[in-house]
Amino acid sequence: MHGKRALVTAGAQGIGLAISQHLLRAGGDVLESEAAQRDRRIAHASADLTDSAACQRLVAAAVDFLGGLDVLINNAGSLVARTTFADADDVFWDRVVAMNLGATRRVTRAALPPLITAAQAHGGASVVNLASLAGRRGGHPGSIAYATAKGAILTFTRALATEVGPQGVRVNAIAPGLILGTSFHGTHTTPESARATVADIPLGRAGADADVARAAVFLAAECDGFITGATLDINGGVQGY
Repeated sequence: MHGKRALVTAGAQGIGLAISQHLLRAGGDVLESEAAQRDRRIAHASADLTDSAACQRLVAAAVDFLGGLDVLINNAGSLVARTTFADADDVFWDRVVAMNLGATRRVTRAALPPLITAAQAHGGASVVNLASLAGRRGGHPGSIAYATAKGAILTFTRALATEVGPQGVRVNAIAPGLILGTSFHGTHTTPESARATVADIPLGRAGADADVARAAVFLAAECDGFITGATLDINGGVQGY
């Protein structure tokens, strides 16, 4: 990652912060929400990722600070709340889709021009989208809107990889399973549900944010690599999809 310039969305805590820190340790320069200085260039900015103009301003700020953009990590997303299909009205669905698929689409659309410029100048650029095991299997009860949006991110990843591959931009996704120690599961997963989930994980443990961060850096680092349109599952060996 030495000399690579990265934008990480929702980098203030949890998986996003871990990804930012691992990018810095690998030698990258980062614009995100929050991270410790590690003798690299780093800055943060705030934006409403459900607004296209705000996403354009965020990317412009990243390009201005970093001098270009080689890597985009689309980490922003939220379950919002556990809600059954019967109780999830139009407002709730629109909010969940906007915060997950919509945010990924808007930021990526704004970032593609500088990513393509970097790819043409340096031999490649990389986009990594955060999906979820829920997008593979449908998720636990009450997560239907979130699972649907994350499933769409998997398809978005494959389709965009085909479209921008000729321009030198690789697009991949990572699909985490149960990653404890994050605000997501701290808010939406009970201890009883976590224990039941761990019991079905072949490796016998939940994941940590560093497990996801290492995978994100791997996919981001080889900007001129041969992996694109792929999803890397980070779930301890869970199958059934």
